[in-house]
Amino acid sequence: MKDGPFESIELRGIRAWGRHGANAGEQDVPQPLEVDVSLSADVHDARTSDALADTIDYADLHARIVRIVESESHRLLERLGESILDAVMTDKRIAMAAVSVAKPGLLAGATPVVTLTKTRPRKLAGSRGSGKTKR
Repeated sequence: MKDGPFESIELRGIRAWGRHGANAGEQDVPQPLEVDVSLSADVHDARTSDALADTIDYADLHARIVRIVESESHRLLERLGESILDAVMTDKRIAMAAVSVAKPGLLAGATPVVTLTKTRPRKLAGSRGSGKTKR
């Protein structure tokens, strides 16, 4: 693991429709949710290699988040956010992730947003590899 700072990667404005909510009827029909993700990751090699394998694949990250929002169903945004964080943190290069989940159509004139953060212990963060199992 390197001792220097990690690079920051953000993926903003992910929009997906999901069945999440604690109030009556909220899980009956999909409703829009918005997700923002901020990562601190060891992707320093990508600065010189220009190789996708040396950074976080934004398209893959986006697809995984959309799949979670659309396929899972939770009463609380906090639980949905935790599920997204669990998926994001499978990449061992990620030292820290913050996920914000917003439900823009819920309240008249206000948008509830829940932001959760997960940090990997420093001794484990930054090890090379995506964390994906090779077959």
